[in-house]
Amino acid sequence: MKLSKKAEYALRAMILLAGSYRTGLLRIQDIAKREKIPQKFLENILVEIKTAGLIRSKRGAAGGYEFCMPPQKVTLAQVVRVIDGPLAPLSCVSRYAHISCPDEKKCKLKRVMLEVRNAVARVLEQVTFADICSENVQPMRGET
Repeated sequence: MKLSKKAEYALRAMILLAGSYRTGLLRIQDIAKREKIPQKFLENILVEIKTAGLIRSKRGAAGGYEFCMPPQKVTLAQVVRVIDGPLAPLSCVSRYAHISCPDEKKCKLKRVMLEVRNAVARVLEQVTFADICSENVQPMRGET
């Protein structure tokens, strides 16, 4: 699995927002500058995440963005799905955007791609933004 640049930027922005949870709004220009993300691109990304209900915004001079809920309730998988769509490498193994294939019953790839989807989902669904901010992310089996 390869994240798009858009998803990478979204995750980086969300980490900053999680780190400032309950301390105040973050201005888009501050997020863009700190993370070296083109501001116009970041605006589009944050609108998508806001539309998904994970963050909220306030307009005006004292405006900015913040989490709608505690960061321990928002997983990396949620943000990746908002920005890049399903985690599955093939539509036939997607849990949320399944599209049947005429060869689905006899396909030799399906089992392997299902394992790939499950492994990626297992990791991204168990890590929250609170975990990332507290450096509480546990190494997976086989990682040192």
